[in-house]
Amino acid sequence: MAESDRVRIGFVGVGGMGQCAHLRNYHVIPECEVVALAEVREATGRLVAERYGIPRVYANHSEMLANEELDAIVASQPYTRHGILLPELVKAGKPIFIEKPLSSSLEWGEKVLQSVEASDTWLMVGYHKRSDPASMFAREEVNRLKASAELGKLKYIRILMPAGDWITNGFLGLLNAGDTPNCALDVEPAPSDMDQKTYEEYSAFVNYYIHQVNLVRYFLGEDYRVTFADPSGVLLVGQSDSGICCTIEMSPYVTTIDWQEQVLVAFEKGYVKVTLPAPLASNRPGTVEILRDPGEGAVPVTEHPQMPWEHAMLGQARNFVAAVRGERPPMTDAAEALEDLRVARQYIDLMKA
Repeated sequence: MAESDRVRIGFVGVGGMGQCAHLRNYHVIPECEVVALAEVREATGRLVAERYGIPRVYANHSEMLANEELDAIVASQPYTRHGILLPELVKAGKPIFIEKPLSSSLEWGEKVLQSVEASDTWLMVGYHKRSDPASMFAREEVNRLKASAELGKLKYIRILMPAGDWITNGFLGLLNAGDTPNCALDVEPAPSDMDQKTYEEYSAFVNYYIHQVNLVRYFLGEDYRVTFADPSGVLLVGQSDSGICCTIEMSPYVTTIDWQEQVLVAFEKGYVKVTLPAPLASNRPGTVEILRDPGEGAVPVTEHPQMPWEHAMLGQARNFVAAVRGERPPMTDAAEALEDLRVARQYIDLMKA
């Protein structure tokens, strides 16, 4: 590919996730080039730029945007900074990738969405589980089965998400010069209608389980609302716009050196099941199991299609670059990510009630 055809990306922040979940993946994609980075820890920024062959380093995002001709921005920042930072970044008019969730609260998420809608660009939110080869394959199969009705109606979606080792040595090679930020990093204040304890519980939920909140909608293909929140914090129950039941089981048990996340999409006469790897596991896709039991004397069949050896974080980076090139829409935009915060708010309100 000619250098002039490559997507020119600027990074805002190269902390742990910035380096190990994102930069190392964009670095190997032929269709893009990381041409600059902004890092408030200046010595660390120079160290990272040297490792990845990035030609220019800036002390902050304002300097980078003023001096670079970029095609896209990857801003791997704490989600509690999105409401402060994103209204500034969207002024550049370039597609932006951020980590999940959209913001720390529904109130601030609405402000972020408003800033995006008032700009000339779009935002892709980093729900990497959508980009796992297993998730993408399974969703296509679910949509096909819904259309064909060969296994009957879609009846139920269940996600099991035990706490476990999500890092899986994924931070090996993380660079840190030990320097401190060159400025104060402002964060979003707590929402005006929550006390501090409730906000802390809400923030913990969106930080850890917002992936699953989003993944339910990904497989449903429609919005849903929360109908029950177990006071112990283990179970969320919802109902989709068309009446499909869905549940998220949140750490009914924990594992120490494993990751056992599963998605079950159940039809009347079978299911599609996805088992997902730890978020920072490299070159390891999820797995898919499909049961077809049409009845009427037919022999039930269980299939295990083989997925390509590509992990979700790399797939996510490829999907963002493809969206920047106009080859596909972003996997999750700001408007949908706001719906995840709305579901999370429904959950916490029911649980506290």
